[in-house]
Amino acid sequence: MTSSRLETLKAMVAQQPADSFLRYGLAMEYRNAGDLDAAMGEFRALFGINPDYSAAYFHGGQTLERLGRLEEARALYRTGLEVTTRKGDLHTRDEIQAALDMLG
Repeated sequence: MTSSRLETLKAMVAQQPADSFLRYGLAMEYRNAGDLDAAMGEFRALFGINPDYSAAYFHGGQTLERLGRLEEARALYRTGLEVTTRKGDLHTRDEIQAALDMLG
């Protein structure tokens, strides 16, 4: 994805900061661009407005792993397991469990 896409998403989030889908998209765009700290900032903002956004726990945990923050990744994965179990989101729950198992 291009930097113009990043700029577009940033502008859209600025206009609609409570839009979970836009904020998730921005987090993923930062992650794909290699700006992992900015990505985590957006994931954390997303959890603040929508703590039930299941996919963010998986991708946020992966991002923390890439940053070398393994204990934080484990904690985020564990929270994600609670959320996905409560919601009945079994596919995402299985992905999170597999990621947590790989961390040991």
